[in-house]
Amino acid sequence: MLVIRADLVEAMVAHARADHPDEACGIIAGPEGSDRPERFIKMTNAERSPTFYRFDSAEQLRVWREMESAGEAPIVIYHSHTATEAYPSRTDIALAQEPDAHYVLVSTRDPEQHELRSFRIVDGVVTEEPVRIVEHY
Repeated sequence: MLVIRADLVEAMVAHARADHPDEACGIIAGPEGSDRPERFIKMTNAERSPTFYRFDSAEQLRVWREMESAGEAPIVIYHSHTATEAYPSRTDIALAQEPDAHYVLVSTRDPEQHELRSFRIVDGVVTEEPVRIVEHY
């Protein structure tokens, strides 16, 4: 189960809405060895595409080094789908490289409301998990 603060959910949704019609992407870092997302990091979709996302490689290297220096890990890796449901595509599954991360998808296909779902993706196997949104940890 992903337990996540409401302000972090709001930040992901706001980023997804701001980048629409292109996919938005980013991570939420947290203490290494924990499952608590804490630090929201909005990233650049290097593809600038409505159907695909890829972290900018230089930005990703910088962010991963910052996390390592701070004793953090990517707890949540998120991106948006702009015209489809919040479910990992074949490409999303193939590119998933962090077996301990929660892969969160936000669908912005409905302009009035968003859909947010979380998954674990390990060795190509997708498992949906419940999301519990809290005010504070």
